[in-house]
Amino acid sequence: MNIIVADTAGFCFGVNKAINTINQLLEDEHKRIYTLGPIIHNEQLVDMLCKKGVEVIEDVNSITEKGYVVIRAHGVTPDVYKSITDKQLEMIDLTCPYVKKIHKLVEEKYGEGYTIIIAGDKKHPEVIGINGWCENSAFIVNSIEDVKNIEGTGGNTCIVAQTTLTEDKWVKITEYIKKAFQNVIKFDTICNATTQRQLEGVKIASGVDMMIVIGGAQSSNTEKLYQKCREICGNTYKIETVGDLPPININNINNVGITAGASTPDWIIKEVIDRMEELNKEQQQETEINFKEAFEDSIVTLQSGKTVKGKIIGFNDSEIYVDLGYKCDGILPIEEYTDEPGFKAEDNIQPGDEIEVFILRVDDKEGQVKLSKKVVDEKNKWNAVKKAHKDKTPVEAEIVEVVKGGVIAVYNGLKIFIPASQVSDKYVKDLSEFLHKKLPVRIIEFNKRKQKVVGSHRIIVEEEKEAKVTKLWEEIEEGKEYKGLVTGLTDFGAFVDIGGVDGLIHLTELSWNKIKHPSQVVKTGDEVEVRVLEFDKEKGRVSLGYRKLEDNPWYKIDEKYKVGDSVKGKVVRLVPFGVFVELEKGLDGLVHISQISNKRIAKPEDVIKNGQEVEARVMEVDGEKKRLSLSIKEANPIDPPEPEGPPAVEKVEEKKPVRERKKKIVKGSVPKTAPKQEAPARHVEEMNLKLGDMLSGLDLSHFGEADETAGEPAAHVEEAPKNTGEDKTMVSEEQKEAE
Repeated sequence: MNIIVADTAGFCFGVNKAINTINQLLEDEHKRIYTLGPIIHNEQLVDMLCKKGVEVIEDVNSITEKGYVVIRAHGVTPDVYKSITDKQLEMIDLTCPYVKKIHKLVEEKYGEGYTIIIAGDKKHPEVIGINGWCENSAFIVNSIEDVKNIEGTGGNTCIVAQTTLTEDKWVKITEYIKKAFQNVIKFDTICNATTQRQLEGVKIASGVDMMIVIGGAQSSNTEKLYQKCREICGNTYKIETVGDLPPININNINNVGITAGASTPDWIIKEVIDRMEELNKEQQQETEINFKEAFEDSIVTLQSGKTVKGKIIGFNDSEIYVDLGYKCDGILPIEEYTDEPGFKAEDNIQPGDEIEVFILRVDDKEGQVKLSKKVVDEKNKWNAVKKAHKDKTPVEAEIVEVVKGGVIAVYNGLKIFIPASQVSDKYVKDLSEFLHKKLPVRIIEFNKRKQKVVGSHRIIVEEEKEAKVTKLWEEIEEGKEYKGLVTGLTDFGAFVDIGGVDGLIHLTELSWNKIKHPSQVVKTGDEVEVRVLEFDKEKGRVSLGYRKLEDNPWYKIDEKYKVGDSVKGKVVRLVPFGVFVELEKGLDGLVHISQISNKRIAKPEDVIKNGQEVEARVMEVDGEKKRLSLSIKEANPIDPPEPEGPPAVEKVEEKKPVRERKKKIVKGSVPKTAPKQEAPARHVEEMNLKLGDMLSGLDLSHFGEADETAGEPAAHVEEAPKNTGEDKTMVSEEQKEAE
């Protein structure tokens, strides 16, 4: 296998400068070092710098201690520069020179009145930084479709590119913009190093059987490099570290190419090259051994080591006799037939059965041919595993032992080591849960000479999931129903796996009744039936519904309850204007305060309480408005309890004319202010006589007129004594005497 490494693989000028500067700053142990975002898109290198004391921040305002603030190669907006200056921090500007050039172009053209268009990824920090130099007014496009969504600018237009944009995408976008807009100027700001890296990668990919692209998962230039190489070589893989290398069948690869993105450290590239060279050496050794075995097989004779077929002609407790078509029959000891404990030949073999055996020894002098079936079985096992490895065909193996770093599985009597990371696609805390389980296993490493077989169950699970996900997104539609498994609960809902994709059932979609937590309805591991409410394929989001229409207590309410029906229920809530009665779970009807009793009541709690069972009559049913009106008094009115003790004097509400009030007083009525107990008859009589004399001398004609016209209240009669102080005194004394 020939290994070809790209000259342009690894750090570009800007990244290299940034890393060297950081290392120089680390020599100053008295100042802290902050980087605005990860210095490069490579987790391994960023983690290494963090361990040395570099702190990654997302906002300058989060800095509480003085130190160096490093601006990475992607660049930032003018606002960030101002924030650093305002906080009096030491700024180390490592913005890539190519990016700086774009900042100046955008600022200049925006100042001249140009509409700015940036070709690139709107979420990339470089594009965010560029947009800041035109007051975040730029249109950001990454495809022809994005350009179509831009409304006519009606003036001069300037277009620039993200430095890592591919050349072919830049050409397509700019050509379309020139046709769609007038007065367009373009500046090709794609980094020359990016272009050269992509060209070299494509050139290597065109002449190899396998292509490996190394770089961070978040690296934009690595992703574009991978896409370009994959267009040329279908067998292209993108990895972050040597640990991400896929199982490689080196027997089918003559040439392998290796390149890397601009943010990939040299030591990571070297690890990948070393691993490929190690596989290369193993391939050479395997080839030498295979040649030796083939040579030995070619010179084998019946005298030794040949695999032949024969027929069983007889057996006893210790031997099986096989006709080989040779001058003498072969002898197959039972221990060379099987290792199965308690094996009995009469229960397992029949004369005439065909059998494949290996010739251990031929003794012409004694006329014996010693045979072995176990050797053939062992060889067949290895051949089967070898073929499964070559064809990537899964084998079903049983987990028989947990060992350090993984488990041992057995397939057809052959042991297969499965690393812990390959047992499942999820982290497994206790591998013993897989003991004695049969799993489909992909053979990812095979070496007969070393008696080494390595398998993976994880690869098969991931492939099955990927196939399910692809199928699901092809067939999904709103309203479609699925059977799924509840995978997790949160305060706002439950996640359900509907076939490789986790959808969310919002809390409000779990039940028609109000619930506080999803665990009141479902639990993790439950199998549930759900339906798709809406989905977003690009974002990978699916909203699910769980509650069924027929479970809605208001569903077909008009058929269940009709006006005039008698119903029974429990009082669940009291309000100033009435009570709510629960007829069934989630279905409450309102009894207005006027429909509780035939007598007037001040408030519902005077006659009814929470939890009380009541009978009512249906007065109104409105399914659309979810309204159900009930009446208790129509079914069985609840009357207020009778007051204890003597009846209270009722307050006279009716307003009567003054003359009537006068006559009533003269006849001896007791004034309102009199005590409830009955006064002595003598005092009452005297008081009435005096009051009669007093009132007889008054002119009450004007009160009569008011009576007829305005209906003044009788209370004015009591104010009449105000005409003379003498009368007032008399009334007062008489009242005191009566009291």
